[in-house]
Amino acid sequence: QVQLVESGGGLVQAGGSLRLSCAASGRTISSYTMGWFRRAPGKEREFVAGTNRGGGITRYDDSVRGRFTTSRDNASNTVLLHMNSLEPEGTAVYYCAASRAYVTGTNEYVYDYWGQGTQVTVSS
Repeated sequence: QVQLVESGGGLVQAGGSLRLSCAASGRTISSYTMGWFRRAPGKEREFVAGTNRGGGITRYDDSVRGRFTTSRDNASNTVLLHMNSLEPEGTAVYYCAASRAYVTGTNEYVYDYWGQGTQVTVSS
């Protein structure tokens, strides 16, 4: 079992940047595909970005492609989400998740472990 803890959220103006971190413990993340999701107020949780076990393949939702970058460091058991050009629509709780699947899925149901989330608020 792996435990995930997100950090780095906060309040930022539109156009600004934030870097979210996900620290894993319990097991090495090299055994997991890692994903980032977000849940905006009144909406369902949605896929944002993900990376395969080795980190060589990333996947992004169309809404963030070109502005967000995810990376992982298996040695330090850490996953990052760099968010640039943030928009008010990006206001949400952001979650880190781990999946035993080999393919980076966009459906939350393929992810087995979740962090508690970190709030990101983008002001206009």
